[in-house]
Amino acid sequence: MAELSGKRIAFLATDMVEQVELTEPWKAVEEAGGRPELVSLEEGEIQGFDHYDKADTFPVDRLVSEVSADDFDGLVQPGGVGNPDTLRMDEDAVRFVREFVEAGKPVAVICHGPWMLVEADVVRGRTLTSFPSLETDIRNAGGNWVDQEVVVDNGIITSRNPDDLPAFCRTLVEELATVPSRA
Repeated sequence: MAELSGKRIAFLATDMVEQVELTEPWKAVEEAGGRPELVSLEEGEIQGFDHYDKADTFPVDRLVSEVSADDFDGLVQPGGVGNPDTLRMDEDAVRFVREFVEAGKPVAVICHGPWMLVEADVVRGRTLTSFPSLETDIRNAGGNWVDQEVVVDNGIITSRNPDDLPAFCRTLVEELATVPSRA
């Protein structure tokens, strides 16, 4: 398995995050030696969901208004319908995602998470996958949508749904392992 040796990975999420899309990549990062940090809109805790049902809560480590891509080695954007829909209305969250893409740092996005890539205007000319309902949004933003388990396009890793988590997590760790740690 790839080694992340202390690399700091931001997990951008808020209430209504699809819990398994937060916890499984988090666990994969930790098991590979990385340091995941939950970045959100407000202090306190966020509410996870199992589809439409409330699940666990998770403590926020950092506020998106107080961080930049320079603070991290990579970004994970979980889905859930409400999570990215709320985040894409926050200028700091959109800026944060855009900074990672512009810096060429790995960005792993699953399910409805690609709404953040659309909002950050970083989809044009890229091939992505997502939950099927985002196909039109991705195409309208100039991206090429495909129905595949996992897609990697120039540092952006995308998957469709929780069923794809094993491949998503494996690919996330492999991609993060190839980039040098922050200086």
